[in-house]
Amino acid sequence: MKLNNYIKKCYQTLPALADYQQPWEITENSNEIIAIIISNLSQEDYNVDGSIAIHKNAKVESGVVLKDNIVIEKNCFVGAGAYLRGGVYLAEGVKIGTGCEIKSSFIFEKSRIAHFNYIGNSIVGEDVNFEAGSVVANHFNETGEDVALLVDGKKINTGVKKFGALVGDGSRIGANAVLDPGSVLEPGKIIGRLKHFNQFE
Repeated sequence: MKLNNYIKKCYQTLPALADYQQPWEITENSNEIIAIIISNLSQEDYNVDGSIAIHKNAKVESGVVLKDNIVIEKNCFVGAGAYLRGGVYLAEGVKIGTGCEIKSSFIFEKSRIAHFNYIGNSIVGEDVNFEAGSVVANHFNETGEDVALLVDGKKINTGVKKFGALVGDGSRIGANAVLDPGSVLEPGKIIGRLKHFNQFE
């Protein structure tokens, strides 16, 4: 899979991602990738506290929990009570609303995660909007099977237990929608409110 077929400027924003062939390899190694990113950041532009780097122009409200390796870029907003863990990268202008949980994920420029959302082990493109309560599931709780993807009509086995979604630029996910583990959304995809997206159905 070519990540830049879904997220046009991914390698421009994060050249380190070019070292990985598959999106689930990126999320599996998110902590390591983000540690490298942090080591190359300018101390003049970021407040760096151990494994957490926050751009000085970003706003992080009270009650936010930041755990493991985290980068929050310029002009980002993270609302009260959000929980970021497991290696999270927020590109410039990303907005994370109140009470969201983001785990082991990369979210690209100007995307919005409304409030009370869960996004696990995922790569979210530029200018994507998740309405309130929408969820990206990252694990088949009922079977425990490895996650598989459907790309160009072909099933791809990831060999990993946890992978959420690859969400293309400009996609829109409606309120209380659920994306199954292994979801692949081409750029501009629209998922309606209360919809369950399973690409194998």
